[in-house]
Amino acid sequence: MEKPAKKIVAPPNLKWFGWTDCGKIRRNNEDAFLGLQFDAREVHHLGKYGEAPITNQDFVFAVSDGMGGALSGEYASKIAVEKITKLLPHSFQQSAQGLAAGHTDVLTELFPEIHRALAYMGNSYEECRGMEATLSLAWFTPGWMYFGHIGDSRIYYVSKRDGTIKQLTHDDTHVGWLFRNGKLNEREAREHPRRNVLQKALGGSNQFVDPQVGAVGYESGDIFLLCTDGLTEKIYDQQLLELLCEGQSSKSTTNPAQHLVNEALAKNCRDNTTALVIQIV
Repeated sequence: MEKPAKKIVAPPNLKWFGWTDCGKIRRNNEDAFLGLQFDAREVHHLGKYGEAPITNQDFVFAVSDGMGGALSGEYASKIAVEKITKLLPHSFQQSAQGLAAGHTDVLTELFPEIHRALAYMGNSYEECRGMEATLSLAWFTPGWMYFGHIGDSRIYYVSKRDGTIKQLTHDDTHVGWLFRNGKLNEREAREHPRRNVLQKALGGSNQFVDPQVGAVGYESGDIFLLCTDGLTEKIYDQQLLELLCEGQSSKSTTNPAQHLVNEALAKNCRDNTTALVIQIV
């Protein structure tokens, strides 16, 4: 009796969507986002939306929120994401040659490199003095998403298996600590007057950088969201879950990241607002 042919399971595709808006109050946008597809030989910048299989190349997505006087906040976020473009592919090449440790080790080194670049610019040019940036980064390899984070931008994970949404990153604020330890509920944390006072950021007067790093296994149907704090100023986690699941519907023809940003603006969000949605399909 012949054995049945082994079922070949195709590798999943990544489907990504990005959107940013300066909001209804500010004239300039201090947010920045990035999408990259790369291997040891070449790097490709990704557009605001697209789809590709995750096989022989890795994907990185990141959001950054800049801070500082004049236009230095805008420069800070752009420098942060551009440094990723230069540093991560080099780490990929070293790893392919057996010269580097794992993904989390690479991310632990990446954040201080970006911090030093921002601190140098801030100390060298008066118009850049005091520039700081948050950074939340998601690095996709087959079956795993590795993340690095500092600040109060966020990475969320929506599991198809149990239909829940989880904030993977910790807000680097005292209010975030109070919320994680049950001292404040979600509404109290979002309305707290010191919710945006950062304890950690890249650049500025921060001497040491200790990013949060981690990893999550994923499967088809899962969703990841990277966003700046402008998005979560007015949209609660349960609402994020509902909107993300709507955006994954086969009947949906809209950019789910744009839909999230528009929802935040409709709720009178005052800050720059950025969202990156990555679907596993």
